[in-house]
Order: sequence, then structure tokens, then C-alpha cells
Amino acid sequence: MKNLKKFWLLGLFSGLLLLMNACYYDQYLPETQDVGEMSFSGDIMVIFNTSCNSASCHGGAAAPDLRLDIAYNALINGNYIDKANPENSELIQWMRGDRSLSMPLSGPNPTYNAKVLAWINQGALNN
Repeated sequence: MKNLKKFWLLGLFSGLLLLMNACYYDQYLPETQDVGEMSFSGDIMVIFNTSCNSASCHGGAAAPDLRLDIAYNALINGNYIDKANPENSELIQWMRGDRSLSMPLSGPNPTYNAKVLAWINQGALNN
């Protein structure tokens, strides 16, 4: 009976060790692309219209609402943008997949991420 108990404990310990070993963290590599000066209407809205603005997503169905006429205010007033610490902006965290889901659902796009991060670093202007 003692041997059976030891066997079960050894199996349980081995299983936990394997589970703990399977956990890992994907280290984030910052977007280093030089994308130049960004414009909200000319660059950022193009990204949103391409990847985010379907009727069932951020085209009015889910927050933040990224339709052209209200996207900027939705991002700023909804605290999705952190001008003091752009890397910490909720928008960037969602786009990188640092939150529960990656946005867009197709997965992170390093070029889009670099452009949005550059726009925030440049002051997140409504231009």
C-alpha cells in the first residue's frame, strides 16, 4: 500500500513538473520599423478600416467604436491611448496580443503595430 501511494505521488509530482515546464512566456520584441510621420486619418484609420471596422467588430458593435467620425474620441476618451507611456497603451496591448485576445483576430501585425505605436509616440494627434 505504501508503494502504491509513493507511485501515485511520484506520478502526480512528475505531471505537475511537466505542466510547469510547458508554461512559457513569449517575449515581446518591440516594433523597430521606421514608419515616418503618422497621420490619424491617412494612416491609422486605414488600418482600422482594413482590419477592425466590420459591422460585428469595432464598426459599432464592440468598444472602442472605430468608425471614422468617432474613432479618435473613442480612443482618447476611452483611455485606450497612454501618451505618457505609449508602450503601455491599451490599444497597443490588444494589437500585440498581450490581452486575452489579439486584435485583429487574425493575429498581431508588426507593421500595423509599428504605425500605431509611432502615431502615439508622435502625440496621438487627430490629424
